[in-house]
Amino acid sequence: MRLIGLAVILTLSLTLAPLAAEAQQAAKIDRIGYLSPSPAAANPHLPEAFHQGLRDLGYVEGRNLMIEYRYAEGKPERLPALAAELVALKVDVIVASSTVGALAAKQATRTLPIVFIGAADPVTSGLVTSLARPGGNATGSSNLAPELVGKCLEQLKQAIPGVGRVAVLWQPGGQGEGTNKDMLKGADVAARALGMRPQFVEARGPEDFDRAFSEMTRARAGALTVLPSAMLFVERRRLVDLAAKSRLPAVYTWREFVDAGGLMSYGPNLADLFRRAATYVDKILKGMKPGELPVEQSMKFELVINLTAAKALGLTIPQSVLLRADQVIQ
Repeated sequence: MRLIGLAVILTLSLTLAPLAAEAQQAAKIDRIGYLSPSPAAANPHLPEAFHQGLRDLGYVEGRNLMIEYRYAEGKPERLPALAAELVALKVDVIVASSTVGALAAKQATRTLPIVFIGAADPVTSGLVTSLARPGGNATGSSNLAPELVGKCLEQLKQAIPGVGRVAVLWQPGGQGEGTNKDMLKGADVAARALGMRPQFVEARGPEDFDRAFSEMTRARAGALTVLPSAMLFVERRRLVDLAAKSRLPAVYTWREFVDAGGLMSYGPNLADLFRRAATYVDKILKGMKPGELPVEQSMKFELVINLTAAKALGLTIPQSVLLRADQVIQ
């Protein structure tokens, strides 16, 4: 009888052991650190797009996923400390929603996986060794901003053929130093090739906007382009209002400026980049190394035109340009 009892216990043990292991596996909760330079309420549709991407892959916050949010509230100098907090929490992966955030995370850790979203130029900024073989602890998506600036100016010239002087608004420190330099050079070369005279105007913060637009007015700029930067993106409504007040037709790299009332934009869909970032997170959580995951380059650029803004400026956008637009807002 005793031998039978031991056999039963052994059988039960062998049966229950896999079940216990499965239960333990099912109870595992992955932890993501989300690092953003923007205020928490500035761009709610972007983290929501990221969350949707996670949900599509079976991740549910509070059930099998926990996200630690860190927002710099528009003060990029806070990013290094916030990145260090996420590293100390030992999250499984850090998701950086900007180039400056990714650089701060990279300074905070050389081992913890980092997924960056829409980095302006990850090679020049030092985030990765190459797009095809990142080689370190970071990977993600890139919008290749230096090339994008020139394409935006092309769209502007085609929409407003007679434009001569174009103001180029940029933020020192808004990207990595090398990327900023490349974007300014790209804007200068592209503008001159298109027969436009560039006027470079810097704004380190929102407090510089009034002065910047006064400079554009004094120089008699005929149009405006805004270079990519987290701060300028967050302040898009004010920039759009100032451009309208100054009667400056403007082209932007993100459609969110057009949604805020701007004239036109040309660039990748930012919400889609956030959604697709979930794919990188999923692969890393399942064991892949970020250094082995190629950086995704934006391949599809969308042209969005706001005819209401054009009418307010007294502009008639050529039909050939409207026909090429991915969306025309009436």
